[in-house]
Amino acid sequence: MSLDATDATPAEAPALPGTLPDELRAELIAFRRDVHMHPELGNCEFRTTAAIKARLEQAGLEPRVLPSGTGLICDIGPRDGVAPLLALRADIDGLPIPDTKTVDYRSTIADRAHACGHDVHTTVVLGAGLVLAELAREGRLARPVRLLFQPAEEVLPGGAADAIEAGVLDGVGRILALHCDPKVEVGRIGLRVGPITSACDRLEISLDGPGGHTARPHLTTDLVTATAKVITEVPALLARRVDARSGLAVTWGRVESGHACNVIPQHAELSATVRCLDLPAWREAPDLVHAAVDEIATLHRAKSEINYIRGVPPVVNEASSAELLRDAMIARRGAHAVEDTEQSLGGEDFSWYLERVPGAMARLGVRTVGDTTRRDLHAGDFDVDEGAIAVGVELFTAAVLLDRNA
Repeated sequence: MSLDATDATPAEAPALPGTLPDELRAELIAFRRDVHMHPELGNCEFRTTAAIKARLEQAGLEPRVLPSGTGLICDIGPRDGVAPLLALRADIDGLPIPDTKTVDYRSTIADRAHACGHDVHTTVVLGAGLVLAELAREGRLARPVRLLFQPAEEVLPGGAADAIEAGVLDGVGRILALHCDPKVEVGRIGLRVGPITSACDRLEISLDGPGGHTARPHLTTDLVTATAKVITEVPALLARRVDARSGLAVTWGRVESGHACNVIPQHAELSATVRCLDLPAWREAPDLVHAAVDEIATLHRAKSEINYIRGVPPVVNEASSAELLRDAMIARRGAHAVEDTEQSLGGEDFSWYLERVPGAMARLGVRTVGDTTRRDLHAGDFDVDEGAIAVGVELFTAAVLLDRNA
């Protein structure tokens, strides 16, 4: 089934410039594969930044690298100092996991992979920029646009905070983003108004006691039991101290303690993520977690040290921005190409931008039509149907052309 914009009915798809010629489609697929083969971790995306910058300069644009040395912004179109910019944001970093796929564009760097789709996000915003630059040269771009290629999305609390401090939102009236979704078919997007992701923080705990012989736990602090109680009872306590609808959840990812079966250890370490569906509970979470950990540790005579590391709040899609994305997708592909989506428990630092300006994130379908294989993000075999690149580019260009009120 073809996914060209011409397949939509005329009533649903008003004529909009900005569809991709075949030559540009092929170039963008090649660009995505090159980025995929050379993933770089957060704040180390020097090669990726250079490749984006070079292509934008080739198009006659003037990209500006962020002060950190990775990531960049690039403004396109008329600037009168009054009209606000519409920003299109992409994240550019990879993940510290091996690429397990058998494809020609498999990662060339050991234990590094683009397993979250950031290579696609980057390519989509680049492609949109190239199309919009051509429209600007032809005098058909009525509003100014900022391309934002952000580093370090995968590094809590996210590179968005540093980008904002560097001034990337100066003059911006609205910001849009997309994120690959392997559950959604290529040619479609998922949308919702309100929260679309969850808050995500990191929790590090140290528990200490005097240690001793396992024959005499009553004479010391049974640290392994204390650790086990923190693991099981802290989540249970939190479930009774916040509204269940807030979805506040602690999930443990690392536990270390002890070296011998007959020695009660002196030290234990635990690591977890704290996830939350709504902003009010997220703001309370550090105090609630501290109190619960201290209560359980004290009960079992263990000393606790807690390092609660703020991550990101939920991404909360602003209504008019979500509707803009919906209208843009309908204009390109028809009403059938937009589906409702649920709030996920994943975290995304795009949320920091939405604390400052209105905006929205769409879920970009990357699953090949008819493919029943179940894939997920942050897995070594993650891959996309590259037809999604053209869909994303045309979605963003349509949103720019339809937006009159950013």
